[in-house]
Amino acid sequence: MDWWHLLVSFFLSNVFGYGGGPSSIPLMFQEIVTNHNWMNSSEFSNMLALGNALPGPIATKIAAYVGYEIGGWGGVLAAVVATVVPSIIALIILLNILQRYKQAPAIKGMTLLVQPVIAIMMVLVTWSSLVESTKAIGYVQFFGIAAVAFYLIQIRKVHPAFVILAGFVYGGIFLSM
Repeated sequence: MDWWHLLVSFFLSNVFGYGGGPSSIPLMFQEIVTNHNWMNSSEFSNMLALGNALPGPIATKIAAYVGYEIGGWGGVLAAVVATVVPSIIALIILLNILQRYKQAPAIKGMTLLVQPVIAIMMVLVTWSSLVESTKAIGYVQFFGIAAVAFYLIQIRKVHPAFVILAGFVYGGIFLSM
């Protein structure tokens, strides 16, 4: 039964996650943390941070990790298939439609007007991570780390994976004491 729940949960998260991995993360959070209690919010945030430090699409990495934790290798297969196959099919169909009708006002409107919904979903996941982090490490540490991360990524143009890796090192050295 776990494989079925994995298949349905990741299918729904990725079918309705318009815009790719980042927009499906809040939907995955809803399924993984809220609906099924497969992880708590803190575990999800840790998995997300680690997943972002690794190469490849984030949605597939989340599916593989959660699938394995819940259902072993069969769970990996169910979750990854549910994550990847709908995108493959939708991509082929939608690209053909969009190419045919790309100048139509309805198509332009659909792609532009869904962006605020995606933005709010990302804000909600960010807020959840902020709350969990500040509870765990305090406001000073949180905002200090956030400021350094912002500086490195936005000003110095350091790749985010290296910043995440530096965060792991910092946490392993200073926050484990």
